[in-house]
Amino acid sequence: MDKSMVEDVFTYHPPDEAQIESMKRLRKLAMELANAIFEECPACADRTAAIRKLREVTMTVNAGIVLKGLV
Repeated sequence: MDKSMVEDVFTYHPPDEAQIESMKRLRKLAMELANAIFEECPACADRTAAIRKLREVTMTVNAGIVLKGLV
């Protein structure tokens, strides 16, 4: 990754309508998985970590969508 790519990664990229729809679809699926985790896994540090990581996945996939696979 060169310096211009770093600058691009840390620049706000507003999603277009198609990207917004992709993000909504994936967020809905992540929420379904989060609900299943809450239903199937007892309250514990692992459940908390799983939800946190799922949130991280959702944010990372959103970045991948708006950056169009740049990174």
